[in-house]
Amino acid sequence: MAHHTHRRLRSAVISPPIVIGLLAAGCSGDGEAEAAQPWSGRETGIASRPAVGAGVAAATGVRPGGGLETGVYELAGGKRLWARPATMAGRLSGMGVQPPAVTGTPGKGLVTALEPRESASGDKRENKRERWNATLVARDARTGAEKWTRPVHSTFGPAACGGNVCLSEFTATKKARFVALDPATGRALWQSPGIAEVEHADASKVVLFRMSGRPALEARDPRTGRTLWTFPVEQAVGRGVNLSGGWAYGALDDMIVGYMAPYQAREDAPMSPHGFFGVRLSDGKQVWARKRLLRVYPSANPAVALIAREITDKGHGGFERLDPRTGRTTAQLGADKAPKSPWWLSFPDDLGKLGFVSRGKPGAAYDLRNGAKVDALRAWSFCTMKPAELKITGRRGFYPVAPLCAYDVATGKRSARQGAPPAWYTGSSDGWRVWRDERGTLHGVRDTKGSAPGMYGV
Repeated sequence: MAHHTHRRLRSAVISPPIVIGLLAAGCSGDGEAEAAQPWSGRETGIASRPAVGAGVAAATGVRPGGGLETGVYELAGGKRLWARPATMAGRLSGMGVQPPAVTGTPGKGLVTALEPRESASGDKRENKRERWNATLVARDARTGAEKWTRPVHSTFGPAACGGNVCLSEFTATKKARFVALDPATGRALWQSPGIAEVEHADASKVVLFRMSGRPALEARDPRTGRTLWTFPVEQAVGRGVNLSGGWAYGALDDMIVGYMAPYQAREDAPMSPHGFFGVRLSDGKQVWARKRLLRVYPSANPAVALIAREITDKGHGGFERLDPRTGRTTAQLGADKAPKSPWWLSFPDDLGKLGFVSRGKPGAAYDLRNGAKVDALRAWSFCTMKPAELKITGRRGFYPVAPLCAYDVATGKRSARQGAPPAWYTGSSDGWRVWRDERGTLHGVRDTKGSAPGMYGV
């Protein structure tokens, strides 16, 4: 499943980085990867994370004139299949540009996206009402043929929730609600009051994160919407959670691993409650919790690996690696290892080491397993901490999904060998990994097996 809270990278402090990333949760699988040539799209300007499924990759991009566009690519080869104008209606800038939702199977897939009213047929009578600001349109994943539409007042965007299409709508009003739609017809199967987003879905349940004054995880039957269990996240991290900090979730076996990020209204104000926790998917019971730990960035999805930094009375402490299944610390690195000069964190493909990149200057790297210094390390970090704001007509404050670049930590320079970013960043879907680079070009490669969540991927 997918989604997240985006954060503008320049809002991160260099020591330590606290960039709030895009949650991307997924379900593990055992599919066999087949040999396939890597591909790169010809278009630039992709701004959202890619959504992968049904044999396609779909993403939202910014056209040269400032308009938004849904682009759909063949997963095997990267051929652009079709594109349609896109829009946002009620999306918060801190969440970044919304991706489309991809559901179904190859040959029977749908891509659902928000389109401007005039770009879709929709309900002519309904679309003349002032309260409809956009149209949710489901299209055949391969041909782009319209299947159904739904008028929209305001929403954070659609998401796949199992085989259904889900979204929160009327998000800018007091009558906000979450709806699950039949992918074949677009008709509402069930709904519940309030704003929520999908964090996990399987055959027996859809797990939602309810964004309210008392935020909670909630599991519902995907067919009827019947509530199966509810877990208040403040039980794990403490009373007073502030959603402005951001959050991330990922599913691991019979557990959903969560992270609530801190928020500070000002520098001298205390941080809101934050930390990591694990909740059983079967019954919603808390398995473990670790308060007052910061997720570091770049970072894997919480279900893949947890690398955090301590918060002590004296400030930021050392670094820890946690077992997502138990929350226990499996490796530590003292705060004294960090260089005195400004640095950015970086990690290799296997997340076994931690590097401090000092741009254009020698950095330092350590083995997380034993704390030993590493003389040379090729590791991945953000391409920039000062991204350019997207030039979207009528929209301010939106930034693209943060790409990763490879660095030689010993020199602080970009590595001459870039290649595909690591799987903990991209995630994978049936062996396919899809990502955007710093130019906004989409790339794909099938070099692994099964499906797994990533930082900014499926």
